Amino acid sequence: MAGAASSPPGGRRRLRLRDDGVRSDTSAEQSKVEDIVQEVYNTFTANHHISQLVLHREKHLHYLKRGLRQLTEAYECLDASRPWLCYWILHSLELLEEPLPESVASDVCQFLSHCQSPQGGFGGGPGQHPHLAPTYAAVNALCIIGTEEAFNVINREKLLEYLNSLKQPDGSFLMHADGEVDVRSAYCAASVASLTNMLTPTLFAGTAEWIARCQNWEGGIGGVPGMEAHGGYSFCGMAALVILKKEHLLNLRRLLRWATGRQMSFEGGFQGRCNKLVDGCYSFWQAGLLPLLHHALYAQGDEALSMKGWMFDQLALQEYILLCCQCPAGGLLDKPGKSRDFYHTCYCLSGLSLAQHFGSGDIQREVVLGVPENRLQPTHPVYNITPEKAMNAVKHFLQQPVLSLQPKAAAI
Repeated sequence: MAGAASSPPGGRRRLRLRDDGVRSDTSAEQSKVEDIVQEVYNTFTANHHISQLVLHREKHLHYLKRGLRQLTEAYECLDASRPWLCYWILHSLELLEEPLPESVASDVCQFLSHCQSPQGGFGGGPGQHPHLAPTYAAVNALCIIGTEEAFNVINREKLLEYLNSLKQPDGSFLMHADGEVDVRSAYCAASVASLTNMLTPTLFAGTAEWIARCQNWEGGIGGVPGMEAHGGYSFCGMAALVILKKEHLLNLRRLLRWATGRQMSFEGGFQGRCNKLVDGCYSFWQAGLLPLLHHALYAQGDEALSMKGWMFDQLALQEYILLCCQCPAGGLLDKPGKSRDFYHTCYCLSGLSLAQHFGSGDIQREVVLGVPENRLQPTHPVYNITPEKAMNAVKHFLQQPVLSLQPKAAAI
């Protein structure tokens, strides 16, 4: 769907949609977004040079720190996602290198302890039923805080019982008791289990094979076997397989082809599915796939890999986030014209971090677009917390006793 070239701020050749004279609702929406993005880029280039691109750090920090203490009525709909709000804000703050006052960290720990269920796992708020999604968010938030108080909040024995209660015979996991099954639940379970030293072969027997069956003909991963490939599910599936050391079960080249095809040739950001619009949150969900694929293919001896960067246009993604996803009042958003929120703030910043940092170990390179102060802390591509915090959590829980699973009760 390549079209006429357009000159962007960074000099990269942009290709607009060409619908070949067949207009549809999808092509009309895509053209509308491209028009808005074109206006943003034109306005910037008329007044600035690419080296002047700025991440409005102080405004984002003000927005985030206020959100930890006070939320507007608009967030009532997220009453069952309060651990997520903690995680989104805390992770954004750590990427921006903003230290968390001890009193605030302790308050967050106490709040999350009230979200922990006597059955194990965490609910979306105090007194709510446990669910794997807020369990993942709560564990990540506590690992970001990284204090003894934070680690002690997690009841590992009950958490293991809870994870085991959700495990299905085919290797998949329920999201909650009597709930749905999809790839998110497998990733959430694998992530919290690996961070807290509960990654037992028994608990995850058959899980990797079930995830592999979710890779479809497109090359991406759907929520369950046979479903459309989706960026969020593809990240969750790949990251879970990395944790389980079973990446080889996927057709990695097909997944790579699908994932790289999701970066929009004009906007520079990523879409979540084929023929969908660009969305700032996929700056992490899609771009986060590429480091995982890079490492997996490198481990298989793929000699065609570049040692200079990830397999996507890192500068184009940074351009999109810095120019199109920043709210002037602080916070980040989906695309121009949308409202800011903590979810998009977290995942836009996470994607920006991934696009700035390449490699691991002895091979590490940074490419920071705009002013040097735009640099963020790196994020771990599997857990999406900083590598230091992930390592500290793993070290802490490795010192805890290995827990064993009790057999499930037989059905009557």
